[in-house]
Amino acid sequence: MSAGFRKVIWWSRRERLVMPQAFGTERGVPALHEHEEHQRAEQELCAPLFMFAAVMVCLLIGGAGRVEAASASNPSFGLDSRPRAQAYLRMPETATGPLPQHLSETGAFADTRTLTPSASLIPYDLNVAFWSDGAAKTRWVSVPNQNASNTTTIGFAPVGEWKFPKGTVFVKHFDLAVDETRPEIKRRLETRLLVCDATGAVYGVTYKWRPDNSDADLLADSLVEPIAIKTSTGVRTQEWFYPARGDCRTCHTDNSGGVLGVKARQLNGDFTYPQTGRRDNQLRTWNHLGLFTPALEEADISGCRKLARADDATASLEDRARSYLDANCSQCHRPGGTIITFDARYDTPLAEQNLIDTPVLIDEGIDRARLIAPRDIWRSILFMRVNTTEAFKMPPLARGVIDERGVALLRDWIKSLPGPEVLDPPVIEPKGGEFAKAVDVTLRDADPTAVIRYTLDGEVPGKDAPVYTKPIHLDSPVTLRARAFKPGYTRSITVQDTFIVLGAP
Repeated sequence: MSAGFRKVIWWSRRERLVMPQAFGTERGVPALHEHEEHQRAEQELCAPLFMFAAVMVCLLIGGAGRVEAASASNPSFGLDSRPRAQAYLRMPETATGPLPQHLSETGAFADTRTLTPSASLIPYDLNVAFWSDGAAKTRWVSVPNQNASNTTTIGFAPVGEWKFPKGTVFVKHFDLAVDETRPEIKRRLETRLLVCDATGAVYGVTYKWRPDNSDADLLADSLVEPIAIKTSTGVRTQEWFYPARGDCRTCHTDNSGGVLGVKARQLNGDFTYPQTGRRDNQLRTWNHLGLFTPALEEADISGCRKLARADDATASLEDRARSYLDANCSQCHRPGGTIITFDARYDTPLAEQNLIDTPVLIDEGIDRARLIAPRDIWRSILFMRVNTTEAFKMPPLARGVIDERGVALLRDWIKSLPGPEVLDPPVIEPKGGEFAKAVDVTLRDADPTAVIRYTLDGEVPGKDAPVYTKPIHLDSPVTLRARAFKPGYTRSITVQDTFIVLGAP
């Protein structure tokens, strides 16, 4: 403030009102004793003050100083300032150190029972989350910022992985809806912490919540717990897998960067910050907080890639499907990862991902199996593994429930790929098994104009195999195999069932 302004304006019976020189020469007003004179003097002298304040606001908004007021051209940030944060919170610098036995001892929450995060935690969310058997997840991060001379930043990259400083702690909390008729009713299951340790690697821990939600206890080993889920017709049981410390490194590998999810393509989206109630692009807010090195130019944020949700109607089917694969598969399926040669990372162009029409090492007995067979979900091994809970499911860890929305997205994308139409495999009724007496088996296909051919000798049905025209009478043990054919279509895969007929015809 210039010397032409006096910071304090006095009003009393003995002192003078001193006005800013910007509005003219100082002038004194004698103390007023009468009520009417007092009111008149107030109105006369306050008017310039109001004008002065209005001028200053206009000057500041116009660019004289850094103003973060909400407007169409300069909306406010999600958070105003970066919180102080102790490195590692109260976690050890490495996994070999003494681990807090209770979540309340980690420093992650100011009030554990109410799940109130500590002031050092910054909330965030992902554009596309890893499927976790339908659980709802809440996320926070603490980036070390102990004082002005001891602060750290994230190594920002518009594509690929970010580099996080040692002492960064990620907190992820899991709730599961336990009443399908009232989805707002949820049960607290677990809270996981992932720590960027002193060696440059990461370690993870799991805290399982007590039934009364008073605290959560550290798990030394993995655990599977049956969870009762109320339905409209009764109760079903869902098994929940709590990972052990070693399980965390199955996905959080050095090759993946250790930290999963927190990257430009996942945080380039709007988020409502509970502390302020403001909604802002997360990259914009984190940049404003000084979390990034190098800092972002705000104009560049709109050019950063972003993953698209399965229900984002503004994004293409391909974009949504590739986003889903990035979130659920890319931690392992990338260069240097598993022996499978495809690259699930969204940043890799589709033509270079080796996804489409790629032969597979394990074909599951499917003829002409491919990783993704254009327009053919039946020969797409990737789709098959996502759409099952059997031993060859993908991802293989901590998944016991099929992601129906994700499966539908992949199905729609695969069927949209260019190529000839594909016949669905025939349906065998009844299913195979043991029978006390002879059984009549029927075959049908979704396309009533398709020709179904079958065999009873274990051979794959070809174009010379018998054509199905009526129920097949089985009076002895046999394996029935069937396949559908139609000109101009890709033949169906072969289906089979084994019938053990024990009794007489």
